[in-house]
Amino acid sequence: MAVIILGIAVSILDGTIVNLALPGIARDLHASAAQAVWVVNAYQVATLAFLLPFANLGDRVGYRRVYLSGLAFFTAASLGCTLADSMPLLAAARAIQGLGAAGIMSVNTALVSLIYPRRMLGRGIAINSLVAAAASVAGPSVAAAILSVASWPWLFALNLPLGVVVLWLGFRALPHNPPGPAVGARLLWVDVALNALMFSLLFLGVDTLGTGAGQGATSPALVSGVALLAVGVVVGVIYVRRQLIQPVPLFPVDLLRIPVFALSMGTSITAFAAQTLTYIALPFLMLDGYGRTPIQAGLLITAWPIATVVVSPIVGRLIGRYPDGLLGGIGLGIMAAGLALLALLPDAPANADIVWRMVLCGIGFGMFQSPNNHTIVTTAPQHRSGGASGMLGTARLTGQAIGAVILAIIFSFANAHNGHGPIIALALASCFSAAGGTFSSLRLRHPRAAE
Repeated sequence: MAVIILGIAVSILDGTIVNLALPGIARDLHASAAQAVWVVNAYQVATLAFLLPFANLGDRVGYRRVYLSGLAFFTAASLGCTLADSMPLLAAARAIQGLGAAGIMSVNTALVSLIYPRRMLGRGIAINSLVAAAASVAGPSVAAAILSVASWPWLFALNLPLGVVVLWLGFRALPHNPPGPAVGARLLWVDVALNALMFSLLFLGVDTLGTGAGQGATSPALVSGVALLAVGVVVGVIYVRRQLIQPVPLFPVDLLRIPVFALSMGTSITAFAAQTLTYIALPFLMLDGYGRTPIQAGLLITAWPIATVVVSPIVGRLIGRYPDGLLGGIGLGIMAAGLALLALLPDAPANADIVWRMVLCGIGFGMFQSPNNHTIVTTAPQHRSGGASGMLGTARLTGQAIGAVILAIIFSFANAHNGHGPIIALALASCFSAAGGTFSSLRLRHPRAAE
């Protein structure tokens, strides 16, 4: 579990850790701000594009092998990022780093299912979910700490000793899994290419669409974003039609035919969309709307992850005693209430009024994540644990992308600096959370034994 925790923490953390350093990177490498954004985008696109292929590969050749290979790629690419002296080299190294992160994220939950006995699996997934949630919001804080004493290359250099240690531990400790039944199954390069192309086009289309929001219906960014999305949808239709006839599909349409699994995907996507909407909107609300200092805003927002950290182990012990759909439905209902109460705050709220609402959101998020992940992993047949594990990361990244582009659209017509835009975002996040709670509760109508 130490290997799993360290691997998932560093792979998720590196998705956001460079955000704070982008201005300095652009200045040092003589690049524009638009070019610097590709330090982030290259990592995210590569991760999203290869999560499912590596998950599928894990089902065929073993999760341990895929995990350790991903970790090796990630560590080697971190050296490339550290030594990069131009923006194209840095972006290329970040893409390879994202490829390694995809190998780590794609099978980490499948490995947890091999480490823990089934009766204790909820606790293992709770730990994994807790680390993933904490890492997803810790990037700016970790980056600030490193950049206060060192230059931006150290954001990547610190991965080197950590990667070597985790690789050594992984070779010693990670369990082997026997290959599952895969009669007639083949991993075709055309399917891998279509998967990568579909997710890349959709990601870039959403990102471009968010950039062009508010610039007019004929703005180049808006037109380009729509075109990229349209081509991505066409590629997606071709790709999914191919998957429908595969005995072990790369895109797990076989798992999505299971109602409980499909509802769990809907729960995850809507919940992470709500979380991303909130996390990006809150700094604008705290700093510009309420006049808090950056330190005050950071401390107030930290109430959310602290509440999640406290409640996740407790919820992990409840998994198996109560239905996952019930726990997730209650959790996202609490989160929706907390977000609605944040949106209804007065113009000059007291810190205590902000904190207890943030705590509500953190409790709700902590109650949703572990039971939802538990359902996704245990609903899939054992030989498709890799595919289910890959869908966890895919759902998270998809929800985050949706939340980010919706916020960009909101800020294009509502002022982000007077509190109006962030309040709209919080209200919409509450609706997303409520929708996720509905998806989760609907799972109670279906039998848990989907095998």
